[in-house]
Amino acid sequence: MKIVDYASLQVAVTEYLARNQDTTLIARIPTFIQLAEAKFNRQLFVRQMEQRSTALVDSASGAPEFISLPGDFQSMRRVRLSSVTGRPCLEFKSGTQIDEYRFGISDAAGQPRYFTVFGDEIEIAPTPDAAYTIEMVYRRNIPPLAVNDPNWLLLLAPDLYLYGALLESAPYIKEDGRIQTWGLGLTAALNELNNLGLTSTFNAGPMTVRVPGQII
Repeated sequence: MKIVDYASLQVAVTEYLARNQDTTLIARIPTFIQLAEAKFNRQLFVRQMEQRSTALVDSASGAPEFISLPGDFQSMRRVRLSSVTGRPCLEFKSGTQIDEYRFGISDAAGQPRYFTVFGDEIEIAPTPDAAYTIEMVYRRNIPPLAVNDPNWLLLLAPDLYLYGALLESAPYIKEDGRIQTWGLGLTAALNELNNLGLTSTFNAGPMTVRVPGQII
């Protein structure tokens, strides 16, 4: 059977476990898949996890310097002002550095130059003096297969999902002997995908050496 969606993945996991009559175990398979996805989010680095999102500064709010992060946000790659000529990038500073900067300029409003990640928001400084459009390029979480069926990762690497779910099942069914086999399969799939991610990102063309100050 081909693994093409959430249902066929669960069937494949059941077949590999050879426990077709164990209804209690079968009911746990969605949890094994969920746990595997949590591991993928920590260990997988491919271009499909890069996402671009824009947000408009709410200059009428009481705190226009705070902007909500996307719901699938994991880590930031770049922030820039897409509504400003030249689309300048904002420089990252720690929360302490942002506070020190605000104190140094008496918290005067202006065009943002810096950002930091604060909880589920980004904070930009100086406090915006207009309704700027902020563009964020960030690393996103993998869309959970249970509610995004099928997602891009299952279509790209069904073996990753299969070995990931099987490995998560091993402690539950006390199959210590299979941990090495399934773990090697998962590690191989992760490494191959990460290598593919590097190739697809950095193999688009020859690198160009630029002299400082020279515009090409």
